[in-house]
Amino acid sequence: MAQTLYTKDHEYVRVEGDVGVVGITDYAQNQLGDVVFVELPTVGKAFRKGEQAAVVESVKAASEVYAPISGEIIDANAALEDAPALVNEDSAGRGWFVKMRVADRTELDGLMDEAAYAEFLKTVV
Repeated sequence: MAQTLYTKDHEYVRVEGDVGVVGITDYAQNQLGDVVFVELPTVGKAFRKGEQAAVVESVKAASEVYAPISGEIIDANAALEDAPALVNEDSAGRGWFVKMRVADRTELDGLMDEAAYAEFLKTVV
């Protein structure tokens, strides 16, 4: 069963076995406005937790997307190249950014579950 965890920078990672599907949260895409471009890393590139892994640009701003966990990129969402608005339409579904092989499962312990993230959002408004 998949488990979705969140960072304070508004990234999510949906853990499915040893793979983490990474994207930005609905809150983040709402703050950005209309997404017009997404720059994704190449398959095979490895990141440590907290490193910049992608860039998302909107009509309002450009923003870095940080790796919520350490791991190697095993897939990048090519659909975002032609349709970056998928991030706005379905950030937790078709608007995912990358899939990473989870390098260190203990890093998941530092992330928030859905209830904790909802409480965290109350403090940022």
